[in-house]
Amino acid sequence: MITFDALTLKAFIKENQDFFKGARIQKIQQPTRRDFIFCLRNFGENRKLYININPSLHHICFMSKNTEEKRRLKIPKQPPMFCMLLRKYLENSVIKKINQPENERIIEFYVETYNELGEQIYLCLAVELMGKHSNVILYNYDTNIILGCAHNVGTEKSRERELAGTLPYSYPPKQNKFDILKYNGEINYETLSNDFYMISTAFAKLCRGKNIETLHDYINLKNISPAISGNYAYFSLFFELIPDGEKQCNVNDMIDNYFSYYQEKDKYQTLKNHLQNLCRQRLKRTLNSIEKMSSQILREENSEKYRLYGDLIMANLWNGKDYSTTLDVYDYENNENITIELDERSTLKENANKFYKLYNKGKVSRIKLSEQKEELNGIKIWLEHINYSLDMAQNYEALEEIMPELIEDKDTPSKQKYKAVEPQKIKFDDYTIFIGKNNRQNDYIISKLAKDDDLWFHTKDCAGSHVLLKGENPSEKIILECAKLAKLNSAGGHSSKIGVIYTKRKYLRKPPKAALGYVTYKNEKEIIID
Repeated sequence: MITFDALTLKAFIKENQDFFKGARIQKIQQPTRRDFIFCLRNFGENRKLYININPSLHHICFMSKNTEEKRRLKIPKQPPMFCMLLRKYLENSVIKKINQPENERIIEFYVETYNELGEQIYLCLAVELMGKHSNVILYNYDTNIILGCAHNVGTEKSRERELAGTLPYSYPPKQNKFDILKYNGEINYETLSNDFYMISTAFAKLCRGKNIETLHDYINLKNISPAISGNYAYFSLFFELIPDGEKQCNVNDMIDNYFSYYQEKDKYQTLKNHLQNLCRQRLKRTLNSIEKMSSQILREENSEKYRLYGDLIMANLWNGKDYSTTLDVYDYENNENITIELDERSTLKENANKFYKLYNKGKVSRIKLSEQKEELNGIKIWLEHINYSLDMAQNYEALEEIMPELIEDKDTPSKQKYKAVEPQKIKFDDYTIFIGKNNRQNDYIISKLAKDDDLWFHTKDCAGSHVLLKGENPSEKIILECAKLAKLNSAGGHSSKIGVIYTKRKYLRKPPKAALGYVTYKNEKEIIID
């Protein structure tokens, strides 16, 4: 990926300056602290101007509906303070002109508006697209005083230039470079981007070997032909620099398509990492709870000796004395003599009742703990399936389908939370095979698609997809193919040998309150896939 440079900004301004001049700002939105949307109208046309000041994705363009969906922009119910400031001063105002300071990655929108007293004032919205220093700044053009910034910059962040409300606005310090348009000497391509303005490091690599006259033409934006390389590694204003690329209709489309591609990838990876961390944390806590309960169950199993002590005391009431500290008896179950420690403040019968109470308490605890452990084992299996589904998710939509299982969204109605998505469908001769890619699709297969005599496949003791075979009297060949698909779509897909169980749908059961996609089965058969 390459970053947005001053030359691309210059081309964008040149292409869209007619629309900007006289455009009315109808609406301002700020989805995140680094994203801004300005709804502009001019010449009877509405456009959405998108500004991104993310350090690695900074750019400006007009969004299409398709790329807006890729960016996954969600408007918050409560707008940030800076967004409210922009709305106060800029909504329903008119852009009088735009400007790019010489050799800078800054675009300035000069706006005519009115203050609270009805007096006409001139404001400037400066969008600085400079990597980690990217910012959006609103200042009064007449007084040069800043009204607000997307990010305030103090002395601890920059000793050269402070940015905050009530401070004067100034341009960034000039770089020690030269104007290539005034240069006609030899070119050192190793230091091209460091020697001259308007040439970024990525653009310098693409220009390697070009003569000075060609570089002048590039800087003057002659014969623009925007393109994006096939693997989205590069974009360029000149198709000849990336001949393997795909031509774009205009500069805006090039910017919009290139950066929305990486934003979509970034949103996907960020959400995937977040969900995987949540799932692994919950799985770790569940495994710890199961381990603790197993230890408690083992301890409670020792309560069986309390029943034996109670029985032995009752059998030896004639042979012992009340209020004794110990009682020597013969353990007829283990064929040995033992000494039972007693409470000297109680009679033998009272001691026996105390042991019976300890036994009954341990017995009830074992039952409760076993039930809880079984429930936790179900949760463990459910989380392992979610973790597998997250590993297999290839796009943002697949992650969105899994997300409600891990994150409860109270603001979203339940009908919208759990939209059923069709599982993968494969035609094989006269049969249809369905493969669930997550718990929701697995549940959909069992609850909606499967009939009593359809065959269900799943890997044994391993997280994976539910595979459903629809069709009558399947041959051994088709059953084997389904088993292979179940192995392939499981966490053990790369194992050398794994067992796949299959049975009819009518032998499956969804336990009450069971996790999504969890079923029990009977009358199953097993195929070993080697």
